[in-house]
Amino acid sequence: MSHVTLVRHGQANTGARDEISYDRLSDLGRQQARWLGAHLRGSGERFARAYCGTLTRHRQTAEEMDLGLELVPDARLNELEYFTMAQLFAEQHGVAIPTDREGFVLHLPRLFTIWREGGLEGAPERFADFEARVSDALHEIAAGEGRAVVVTSGGVIGFAMRATMGLGMGALAHACLAIENSSLHRFQPLATGLALTLFNAVPHLEGAERAAARSHL
Repeated sequence: MSHVTLVRHGQANTGARDEISYDRLSDLGRQQARWLGAHLRGSGERFARAYCGTLTRHRQTAEEMDLGLELVPDARLNELEYFTMAQLFAEQHGVAIPTDREGFVLHLPRLFTIWREGGLEGAPERFADFEARVSDALHEIAAGEGRAVVVTSGGVIGFAMRATMGLGMGALAHACLAIENSSLHRFQPLATGLALTLFNAVPHLEGAERAAARSHL
């Protein structure tokens, strides 16, 4: 098995409240990705393989990072449709879609719980199916030769942690909410399976001159 480094995409369209509008990088998101790519090249980090989801923000992030590798798209690395499910949650259960990060802190675990229990009629996919595709993709990539870098989304990263660490709903939601744009997360193979050895690292955004470039949404 090989090391797998997951990268959350750069900041997307933060003003969006639907999947299509959200799926493009902001100017800041592009810059975050360029800084990350420069950091990885400067640090001597070398990858043998590169993957990304098929969403626009994944491809744009990988392109701005300038990885120098052939990029393998994999739809299993696509994000859960949060905005779609949040709209269903509002329509079917009267729970309003949050307008700020504090609201998401309360909203996300409730949404995940009712989604897992099958309480969202018309959800784009089942909780178990999303969970399975993320776990399958992570372990399949880890089984390949050489270190791999994967550009994906926060929900996928959170569920990868759930698959390797057994996180409950509360811890899963907290992990997803903590994940910063363009952050790094690394899984190392051990004899007993994959272990999380790096979480939410943003070395390319450290320092006072880039403090304002850190973002979550």
